[in-house]
Amino acid sequence: EPAAAPGGDGTPGSAGTGVGHAPCHHGELLQGVFLDAHGDRCAGLVTLPLDGPGSRAEFVRRPGTPPGAVTVTPADRGKAGRAAALAVAECAALAGLPPAGGELRLTSDVPMGLGMGSSTSDVIATIRAVADAYGRRLAPGAVARLAVHAERASDPLMLDARPVLFAQREGRVLEVLGPALPPLVVVGCVLGGGAPVDTLALPVREATDTDVREYERLRALLRGAVARGDARLLAQVATASARRGQRVLRHPEFDDLVAVARHTGAAGVQIAHSGAVAGVLFDPATPDDLRHRVHRCRNALHGHGIPT
Repeated sequence: EPAAAPGGDGTPGSAGTGVGHAPCHHGELLQGVFLDAHGDRCAGLVTLPLDGPGSRAEFVRRPGTPPGAVTVTPADRGKAGRAAALAVAECAALAGLPPAGGELRLTSDVPMGLGMGSSTSDVIATIRAVADAYGRRLAPGAVARLAVHAERASDPLMLDARPVLFAQREGRVLEVLGPALPPLVVVGCVLGGGAPVDTLALPVREATDTDVREYERLRALLRGAVARGDARLLAQVATASARRGQRVLRHPEFDDLVAVARHTGAAGVQIAHSGAVAGVLFDPATPDDLRHRVHRCRNALHGHGIPT
């Protein structure tokens, strides 16, 4: 799986130092349980990309130290530390060098606990930095495998910008939905006062046959929305997925969010299925005054105590 070209961003590491970057996302457009190519059930999701915020990692190799001896700054990024140790073992073997510990330093402007992929962003940036320090560049599939191993589930931030249905617990693509999402204007907001969501503490709801059939129906609709560049249909899928997510998340402001979208002419809403970030989705092709509708939407959300 590793590509032949060295470097986490295409350039080789210098004197055992490597850097890596990774973006974040704005929650999910669709999340549920789907059927893979063999007809087996598989948890999957489609994320809403977000340009701008992300994580940067710098890794400095320390030859002669135990491979598990990785110091991490900030010290509370345990998943990134595990990712570094896993990446060291893999990249050292590829480079024909003995594995060694090192120093990992992370900087990020991704809000934590809102469901925007902050931990995955840290983990992927870390893996890329370690690879860079060993003069390697790992293929997305290899990065996904290491990321899932490090944090049990991973967002598809290691992939290119094409929309995919991604098996977050297995680190594999179930389907490439098309070349690009249709254009959207998203009014981002935060539910629950922005309190972090402990995803591991959320109740587990087993999917029924009826659930799987509905998720497969939404998957087909989303595929069609991408193929036709239909932002309104995409937003309808996202709204339906968000409603289903409410069975676990139970955001008290969800009905207000949907009402604001309806009253301001938005196409729908989306939420992070494992966090508090949400969005009101507008179709920029709608002939009405988009700027005015976005302004009304923000004012209405603020009126309900939902910060944008």
